[in-house]
Amino acid sequence: MPFAFENYLLDPDRRELTRGSEVISIGPQVFDLLLYLLRNRDHVASKDDLFEAVWEGRIVSESTLTSHINAVRKAIGDTGAEQRLIRTVARKGLRFVGEVREETSSGPRAEPSDATDAAPALVLPDKPSIAALPFHNLSGDPEQEYFADGVVEDITAALSRMRWLFVVARNSSFTYKGRVVDVKQVGRELGVRYILEGSVRKASNRIRITGQLIDATTGAHIWADRFEGTLDDIFDLQDQITTSVVGAISPELERAEIDRAKRKPTENLDGYDFYLRGMAHFHRGTRDAIDEALPLFYEAIRHDPDYASAYGMAAWCHFWRKINGWMTDRTAEMTEGARLARRAVELGQDDAVALTRGGHALGHFGGDLDSCMALLDRALVLNPNLSAAWYLGGYQRVARGQQDAAIEYFSRAMRLSPLDPEMVRMEAGTALAHLLARRFDDASSWAGKAFSRLPSFLLTSVVIAASHALADQMDEAQQAMQRLRRLDPALRISNLKDWLPLKRLEDRATLAEGLGKAGLPA
Repeated sequence: MPFAFENYLLDPDRRELTRGSEVISIGPQVFDLLLYLLRNRDHVASKDDLFEAVWEGRIVSESTLTSHINAVRKAIGDTGAEQRLIRTVARKGLRFVGEVREETSSGPRAEPSDATDAAPALVLPDKPSIAALPFHNLSGDPEQEYFADGVVEDITAALSRMRWLFVVARNSSFTYKGRVVDVKQVGRELGVRYILEGSVRKASNRIRITGQLIDATTGAHIWADRFEGTLDDIFDLQDQITTSVVGAISPELERAEIDRAKRKPTENLDGYDFYLRGMAHFHRGTRDAIDEALPLFYEAIRHDPDYASAYGMAAWCHFWRKINGWMTDRTAEMTEGARLARRAVELGQDDAVALTRGGHALGHFGGDLDSCMALLDRALVLNPNLSAAWYLGGYQRVARGQQDAAIEYFSRAMRLSPLDPEMVRMEAGTALAHLLARRFDDASSWAGKAFSRLPSFLLTSVVIAASHALADQMDEAQQAMQRLRRLDPALRISNLKDWLPLKRLEDRATLAEGLGKAGLPA
């Protein structure tokens, strides 16, 4: 039954708010707030009532509710000062206080045009898909429109470098500029699963960007964050925000896709979903998890023989088995790892993930560090926001003796993706670089962080044992050596070169000195 108040009509069936012949465009949550207040106008609606009615119990901030109430008031010509229609009741909630009539009919309804009927919802691509909508300028300063638009354009361009991601072009997503949108409808119209939206607010010389990632198929919020800086160098700030947003949402997208694949019936899996399931196991990093991940990557390859990223990840599983001393047939697994890595870089000349994983694995299985570094550098050209390419580029620089440069690469990877499931590998790499630079306290500190995340990672126990021994902290060194010997009883001073390729003799000598002093057999 429609509700009439002043010169407005709200029709729950048509989900329309009209004023005369004008249809007022408001978002679905704003509509639901107004409808709830009208239906429950005889009592005060508490904040908990409104959260439950509109957000169905999801956790949202009080500022979100305030902004939606302000949007309701704006839509119906009310203000927070006047409170002609919606009154804030101190410490209790909100109440609709205007005169309302309930009507049995809202009059004839216009038939939809043929053009509307002829536009079916687009089919979702067979890989994750995203549209970055124009950010709202909340500054009250029209001059900041260009800044907000530039941030979104840069984010769109950065996301487009990820071959595993389908990104809607800027020209399509910007058709929604200045409009109140329903993300589910936008998802249907653009044919994407994920929507990135946000806002820009300027105050004095500071600017704040907020962003949120939404699953357009369900309306669920996946990620939200804010980024701040000064306007002293506005273009540098724009670049920083772009890097931060893309670095933050990339792992969130992957996690969301992994969760989606886990819910998919096993009998309907295709190559991409096998790949995602493999990634879910891979990120755990344990021996059992890698044993489960590897056959899933092979299944992805079986479904798609040209799946470059799947070859790269399969090769990297073999590398991870090598670096942790888990290989059972070293010769056969080294040969297979090299084969997979070569295939990854052959098929993935424009695939940053394939070049990163395949290139790094080749450095261990083939020993050509220069070629491997070139592959990782190409991956960063293709996708400068790929944290894995930065941290694995750090390991390649460690191998070449460029320890300070390596630490910068690890630091860049951690800044790009501060919640990355591979953080343990970044911390361990930083620890190794400090060890070889003979900064033993820094080495043991970083290695301790990595050990707390993944105790089975052999490299962390190696660095802890060697750094404590070289700092003459023998109790800690011997305890770490006991763990190391349990993890890999076969590791010896004599086979360190085969285990960890280091180009400089002095770096090999530092590692051997520390481990020998800690008690590793010759």
